[in-house]
Amino acid sequence: MTATTEKTTTLTHWINNAPAEGKSGRTSPVYNPATGQVQAQLPLASAAEIDAVVQIATAAALKWRTSSLSVRSSVMFKFRELLSARRDDLARIITREHGKVHSDALGEIARGLENVEYACGIPTLLRGGYSEQVSTGVDVYSIQQPLGVVAGITPFNFPAMVPLWMLGNALACGNAFILKPSEKDPSSANFMAELLKEAGLPDGVLSVVHGDKEAVDAILEHPGIAAVSFVGSTPIARYIYEKGTAAGKRVQALGGAKNHMLVLPDADIGMAADAAVSAAYGSAGERCMAISVVVAVGDSGDKLISAIQERIPALKIGPGDVAGNEMGPLITREHRDRVAGYIGSAQEQGAKVVVDGRETKFDNDGFFLGVSLLDDVKPGMAAYDDEIFGPVLCVVRADTYAEGLKLINDNEYGNGTAIFTRDGGAARQFQFDVEVGMVGVNVPVPVPVAYYSFGGWKASLFGDTHMYGPEGIKFFTRSKVITSRWPDPAGSKVDLGFPQTR
Repeated sequence: MTATTEKTTTLTHWINNAPAEGKSGRTSPVYNPATGQVQAQLPLASAAEIDAVVQIATAAALKWRTSSLSVRSSVMFKFRELLSARRDDLARIITREHGKVHSDALGEIARGLENVEYACGIPTLLRGGYSEQVSTGVDVYSIQQPLGVVAGITPFNFPAMVPLWMLGNALACGNAFILKPSEKDPSSANFMAELLKEAGLPDGVLSVVHGDKEAVDAILEHPGIAAVSFVGSTPIARYIYEKGTAAGKRVQALGGAKNHMLVLPDADIGMAADAAVSAAYGSAGERCMAISVVVAVGDSGDKLISAIQERIPALKIGPGDVAGNEMGPLITREHRDRVAGYIGSAQEQGAKVVVDGRETKFDNDGFFLGVSLLDDVKPGMAAYDDEIFGPVLCVVRADTYAEGLKLINDNEYGNGTAIFTRDGGAARQFQFDVEVGMVGVNVPVPVPVAYYSFGGWKASLFGDTHMYGPEGIKFFTRSKVITSRWPDPAGSKVDLGFPQTR
């Protein structure tokens, strides 16, 4: 799978069920975020390489779509068992390239496994409908068929889970799938591709092609690719959606977020504080479902700020492969410095810096940043308006539920939100009123289980379908309706032995 040079490892693509060296001559460094050192060089595919992969995938898709549902289900079951057995190995790869702690990596894999398990039920999921005798002698039924060659472009923050959101359903539906993972932490994709080969997936049905914008644009423009699934920031999601649909493709593009947590005065403050700390600082805040804004209603604010501040010193920050650490580094030095810049700008714009993560000292050159807590943050401040994507938690004060709700609904993003309260009526009203795609009630990170679907509203989603679950099956198939009539048996030489009624 890899070839080692004197200084770093050279990674490969995965094409036709085997490692494939890059041909473009261009590479990109892959860092270990915990040390700041380059650990590998990644080949970046050219448009010509993308075209070659599409040709292979097209031929493979023609054969794979003829495979029985039981065969596809069997491959998914075997893949699920292999992935479960090797989850610790995969978690170590994630930690080495992304930086998140081992327990976070294992959690990511667990949520990805749910999606593979869902895809194992493909015989039921592709079951169509049938209406007999819609007219005299006429029956109508529907079937779901694969699109052909489809692609996924996935982000750095969940290098295993997000590809699993896409590839399980895409493959089980009978498509060939081309995965372009993030160039920052690419090895998880290759590892999972090896497991799928071991599970019995035929050659060419799954390809992993690494690359940058050139590869992305080639995927979006290629006439042989029918659909593209994407997760990333809102500006890139908009670009993917507009460019892909302009080329006639089906596109689902999940964008950024600014997830709010509404805390009512009657909430269990200890529970809310624990939830805020884990949801804001877990995985260094590099999650599209991270809580980045707490909206403290009424007199809950001071109590909540105090409770969060008390918990922060106990948070253990360090290399993800060291047992006991709860938060690792950020993905790159540039991203860490950008996140740190929001702390200073918030203070300049009138917010109160309760805990300053820039003051936390570390013993190595990794991309570490301590956690920050900002109070009295207001719309219009960069720390509020932008998706920071780091360990910075903003607290906004609101006098009433209505004021807090309006703040959430006025935000351009509509990914996820949460409410903390003991009042069932208030919680029910909130889920009715709030304009987001995913809601948690005393649950800070409301990521749906695999048999529902994941997706936000407004600037958090471009396209008509959410990710994975029932909408994932819909995205990777197209429906066909058949209306049939057979010759009257009365004119047949076959004696059916009873009078005909139609």
